[in-house]
Amino acid sequence: MENLLYWIGLAAVAVSALTGVLDAGRKNMDLIGAVMVGSATALGGGTVRDVLLDRKVFWISDQTYLIVALATALLIFFAVRALRLPSRRFLIPDAIGLALFTVSGTQIALEWQAPWLVASLLGVITGVVGGVLRDVLCNEVPLVFVRGELYASAAWAGALALVGLQGLGVSPVIAAWAGMAVVLAARLLAIAFRITLPTYSERQ
Repeated sequence: MENLLYWIGLAAVAVSALTGVLDAGRKNMDLIGAVMVGSATALGGGTVRDVLLDRKVFWISDQTYLIVALATALLIFFAVRALRLPSRRFLIPDAIGLALFTVSGTQIALEWQAPWLVASLLGVITGVVGGVLRDVLCNEVPLVFVRGELYASAAWAGALALVGLQGLGVSPVIAAWAGMAVVLAARLLAIAFRITLPTYSERQ
């Protein structure tokens, strides 16, 4: 499981860096701006998780994560800046990054003996905080805070599925893949069918 978790983490960093650069491109940012946004997207959620767990920050203890974030951001910046891409181009890779980070965050929290509810919420934090930083740096209201298709709730569903399956005795590896599938399926179905949560509105 440890080896799988490591590669899931690296994949999540790469995919999230990609979405950060794509979003920065919509704001016509230069190389430094795009790399900063991509790196913040890739590393932000895991950093907050590790601080809350009083754990050494993952990209400080292993620079491979930082190198992957920077390298991916640079590669994507030069690879796609001349292309005309759909306005919602980052939603699918963003959903993949959400699934990867949610599962890795939840599993790490469980390994650090966090209670099941705390672990599931730390998985959500790992999955969504990078996107929040990306949107703030791009001068947008964070996607998770506005009315739109399921996002944090999709992540929480996957985190709870992972926790529940492991509680039933399913191996951590199978539970991790199942959790990722739940997050990805919920997010993509929400995008395709405009599935949203109820919104607050005051009675007049």
